[in-house]
Amino acid sequence: MKALTIGKLAKATGATVETIRYYERAGLIASPARTEGNYRSYLPDDLHRLRFIRRTRELGFSLDEIRALLDLSGQKDRDCGSVDEIAARHLAEVDRKIADLMALRRELSGAISSCSGGTMAECRILEVFAPD
Repeated sequence: MKALTIGKLAKATGATVETIRYYERAGLIASPARTEGNYRSYLPDDLHRLRFIRRTRELGFSLDEIRALLDLSGQKDRDCGSVDEIAARHLAEVDRKIADLMALRRELSGAISSCSGGTMAECRILEVFAPD
């Protein structure tokens, strides 16, 4: 595979050009070589790295977590326990968010089911959400 322009890299990964530039500024993607015309020139490794970043972002990993995973991925002979720890912490955070969303769902569902119509002055939903 030959070098890619930023537009072709964006198209191949589903990222926007601005997102790619942001990841460069954040240090997740190395600044690419430049062509004689001063265009960015990305290599196949950049494509694979950006796909990894996009997928981990879709899974909700933070930029710091992704940075740590990328750093660890370059240490081929190292035990993968550190990766497991990052993933386990992230899973615990996902579980916490699910619990929070389930509590929110119960509260909203209860407020909606308690509504019997009527006027705004009698609205149970607005009453539940009103600050004390």
